[in-house]
Amino acid sequence: MGFKFQLSKKDSGSKARLGKVTTRHGEFITPSFMPVGTQATVKSLCPRDLKELGTEIIATNTYHLYLRPGEEVIRKLGGVHEFMGWDYPILTDSGGFQVFSLAALRKITEDGVYFQSHIDGSRHFISPEKSIEIQKTLGSDIMMCFDECVPYPASYNYTLNSIEMTRKWAERCKRVQRPRGAALFGIIQGGMFADLRKKSAEATLEIGFDGYAIGGLSVGETKPMMYEMVMEVLPFLPEDYPRYLMGVGTPDDLVESIGAGFDMFDCVMPTRNARNGLLFTSKGKIAIKNAQYIDDNSPVDENCRCYTCRNFSRGYLRHLLIAKEILSPMLNTIHNLAYYFTLIQEIRKAIEEDRFTEFSKEFYGSRVEN
Repeated sequence: MGFKFQLSKKDSGSKARLGKVTTRHGEFITPSFMPVGTQATVKSLCPRDLKELGTEIIATNTYHLYLRPGEEVIRKLGGVHEFMGWDYPILTDSGGFQVFSLAALRKITEDGVYFQSHIDGSRHFISPEKSIEIQKTLGSDIMMCFDECVPYPASYNYTLNSIEMTRKWAERCKRVQRPRGAALFGIIQGGMFADLRKKSAEATLEIGFDGYAIGGLSVGETKPMMYEMVMEVLPFLPEDYPRYLMGVGTPDDLVESIGAGFDMFDCVMPTRNARNGLLFTSKGKIAIKNAQYIDDNSPVDENCRCYTCRNFSRGYLRHLLIAKEILSPMLNTIHNLAYYFTLIQEIRKAIEEDRFTEFSKEFYGSRVEN
């Protein structure tokens, strides 16, 4: 089965749209949110939980799986799908963002990046070609080009040189032969400079990929700056290809970005916040550790029908968190992902019924935190 994107519906009052992506391991509907399974697992949940929640695709990470247990180990154990017991689509990040986060432990050259492992200090080198080879060995359905994620803040000249490097690396990534049906997405960089974002977009589209992503956001810039860069790039993205906004994922971000015309999202926010006791609800966020919930017998969200909300009180969830029980991140993660997937389902329905603008107003109007 080859990779295919089919645009099925556009909202009449916004740029929001519905689509379907076909991969070697099945289909998923867009807009789509991908939970992050950094080390071949979405922390605290098993694949059964993810499927019951409605997960259609997950994102995992080239850098982390390369370091531990190693792509060859995963290949010998059947590839990443069999390795982690997930037979639905998988997208793999190239490792570029993780290398970017190792600022004190890496050296960027035109050939690739030399870096030290954050695990044991061992020295490694990843080139664009090696990144794609690792992703091939893992068995990814959607691979990402190896890119340099520009830090914030960064000078104009640094960013200019960076996007030129990312362009050259993208060309090298595309030249690597891929398995039949495996997709490759190009990544648009450019920091916080509108003209460089445009330049990177034009260069990436000229090379030509199966989908297009915007990277280098949510790295410390303000929300207005992030949205400004998103809107600068959007006019350059072709309508008949999937549009992926990388690492951006508050509920507000999803609503705003889907309304602007984006299709795919990933973020650690729902899972990481769950482990820290920050829960998303239809009326805003709540910190379940707060003393006000000690004897609260209500569910996290009365509008939620997830396993957690059907069976447990806020008081119980607070107790689990304070007591550092293993069940705490499990139940909290189930709820937070249920909230995200319910939001995505409601957005899809609103687009189908040509009422995304009304939905957006209701979304903000129903929340305590605006």
